[in-house]
Amino acid sequence: MERELQDAVSRFVRAFGLHQPDRTPCGQPVPVSEAHALGELARAGALRQSELAHRLRLEKSSTSRLVTQLINRGWAERTPAPDDGRGVLVRLTPEGANAAQRLAEARAARFAALLDRVPEGERAAVLRALQVLTEAVDEP
Repeated sequence: MERELQDAVSRFVRAFGLHQPDRTPCGQPVPVSEAHALGELARAGALRQSELAHRLRLEKSSTSRLVTQLINRGWAERTPAPDDGRGVLVRLTPEGANAAQRLAEARAARFAALLDRVPEGERAAVLRALQVLTEAVDEP
């Protein structure tokens, strides 16, 4: 059973394009980590870098490099935290918000097309299976 799960997850990762780190599975020429960071920042408005690291499940040093990449693209900026003189928030620039919107639209289209190919009677079971698998991964 473990081997079947491993094979099924591997096939899904390849079929969905998750193994291509330089572009999103939706075909956008943006690294997957940057796309996830843009999504989190778009939802939150602004985050401390440590909170972004937590949400992305990345090490602080990886998140720092990721934020620098977003800044270099003109998509994000660091600003002082209003409640902490030493704290820093990361937020999207207008260009970053536009990029996040384009990615969200591409993602929505890809997922809608994918869901359309799943038989209607099996959609709830597929979603539930993904939730159960995610919860299993989340457990320590």
